[in-house]
Amino acid sequence: MGTPLDSREAQATEVIDRLATEYPDTTISLDFSTRFELLVAVILSAQCTDERVNKTTADLFETYPSPEAFANAPQEELAEALNSITYYNNKASYIRESAQLVVEEHDGEVPDTMAALTDLPGVGRKTANVVLQHAHDVVEGIVVDTHVQRITRRLGLTDEERPEKIESDLMGFVPEDRWQAFTHLFISHGRATCTARNPDCADCTLEDVCPSSKRDSAVDLASDEAW
Repeated sequence: MGTPLDSREAQATEVIDRLATEYPDTTISLDFSTRFELLVAVILSAQCTDERVNKTTADLFETYPSPEAFANAPQEELAEALNSITYYNNKASYIRESAQLVVEEHDGEVPDTMAALTDLPGVGRKTANVVLQHAHDVVEGIVVDTHVQRITRRLGLTDEERPEKIESDLMGFVPEDRWQAFTHLFISHGRATCTARNPDCADCTLEDVCPSSKRDSAVDLASDEAW
């Protein structure tokens, strides 16, 4: 198996440096042109691919060009517009209710604090972190999506299982000035190489420091199950 560095701090820095070389232009892959569009896109992206979300929002944002338009949209109409998205009925409700709160309580502007964002329906800490980072240039934490969750465990950076626990753990040793890049690098690596079901360990830039490498490890630390 690969041999991780002696400390999690050193391991994290080495991993980030290598991934930054591998994916120098990585950034958020959701399409948006306003803060509220970003909020909608991130709500839609839960358990759904960014590619599918972008295909849906291309027309959606023309039909509903403002928070007011989303707030006033009939539930059935909005749900129908989202029917290619996972859990579209629930997400339509979250978006309508969030839009109403943005209009009524925030003068039509997407809030810029973690507390206010997580008060919106369908917005948890992960969604709020994305919106803060990319709409307000405020970095309060590390976005832990499924790629970050999987790869940090594979690399031995955390033993935690739940996203909020993983985020709290990572924030203790990942340099704060790299929190935002951390997520994008791990997402890019998760899509390109370190996939959930069949990671390409033989062609992985991190193989020699990864204790989950299929080349000589019997266990996937992401799941604690045998390969």
